[in-house]
Amino acid sequence: MKKYQPGIFESVPAVARYVMFSLAADAGGAEAIRQALTRLSPLANGSDVVLGLGPSLVAALGATVPGLHEFPELSGHGVKVPSTPGTLWCWVRGDDLGDLLHLTRKVQKALAPAFVVRHVVDAFRHALGESGHGRDLTGYEDGTENPSGSAAEEAAFVQGQGPGMDGSSFVAVQQWAHDLDAFEALGDDERDHSIGRRRSDNEELEDSPTSAHVKRTAQEDFDPPAFMLRRSMPWMMSMQAGLMFVAFGRSLYAFEAQMKRMAGQEDGVVDAMFSISRPVNGAYFWCPPLKDGKLDLRQLGL
Repeated sequence: MKKYQPGIFESVPAVARYVMFSLAADAGGAEAIRQALTRLSPLANGSDVVLGLGPSLVAALGATVPGLHEFPELSGHGVKVPSTPGTLWCWVRGDDLGDLLHLTRKVQKALAPAFVVRHVVDAFRHALGESGHGRDLTGYEDGTENPSGSAAEEAAFVQGQGPGMDGSSFVAVQQWAHDLDAFEALGDDERDHSIGRRRSDNEELEDSPTSAHVKRTAQEDFDPPAFMLRRSMPWMMSMQAGLMFVAFGRSLYAFEAQMKRMAGQEDGVVDAMFSISRPVNGAYFWCPPLKDGKLDLRQLGL
């Protein structure tokens, strides 16, 4: 039996909700938090509900998770990369938004009164192709460079750190808001060279500029290589839309290395993605492993 939450490894679902919780002002201390997590455990099976805990929540329980820290502030070079630390994160997954609403309410009630909902984003899979990958709302395939099979497991999950840690995963969650007017104002060649791929056939362009997104984030170009497992999904609310960027890793190194390069922290070259989209939040979480099909929270003393 696999030790990791299976929804992390599975393909993105048809629809999903990203639900952020905060501790209530009168949460009641560590014991109330433990009781809430115990109530949540049967719902957070790692498939319908993938669970992540933020650094502040781990600290509130008097525990530590090696390698877990808050999302860094990476603004500069003319771009903003906000850090918006989170307490508890649930990725609610399925095929029907109505069912997800009811499941979200069950999660909310299980966590009350210690936790309150802070932010919810509804997301969906768009334009699923023969490759098995969906597309971003710009029309470009998302997840092309994802590792697969055993390489994906190696990239996404902790190994060799012992019971309570092995099978766990670190996740970066970052909501991007697209400027679709700016994107649509570009010609086809400009769009392709901004991304570094042809939208028509997904082929990588060798002559794209250094600022092309594909070149900024080429996982094998980092030292050590920065492989991670992306599970991003488009979102929309009224006429606003974008991408919920979600990346799982055995540590936070891969995401952080790529984000620093995108933001121009390495060489002053900013990823062209910032000309058509911007991150509006960003947080890190730790996703516990499973034991006998249930959340293994021993690292937290539960």
